[in-house]
Amino acid sequence: METTVVHTIHFKVNDEPFETTKKQLTPMQIMELAGYDPRTNYLVLIEGKHQVSYQGRPDESIHMHEHMSFVVVSVGPTPVSKA
Repeated sequence: METTVVHTIHFKVNDEPFETTKKQLTPMQIMELAGYDPRTNYLVLIEGKHQVSYQGRPDESIHMHEHMSFVVVSVGPTPVSKA
């Protein structure tokens, strides 16, 4: 009888820790998991000094691996506070 070993992958979105057992996720899935609206935000993968923007590519498959780091960027207008 074979047993399937499920590996948990740890990653961060805006410095908040998250985890998944899926080997591939889309930017939309990652943002939804982190509580962000993919209609008004997009995802950026941070790899050292290199950044990969997924703006306009919410359904592209991302191969997940341990310790990935993402930031979420708003595409909406920045609210202006009224003093």
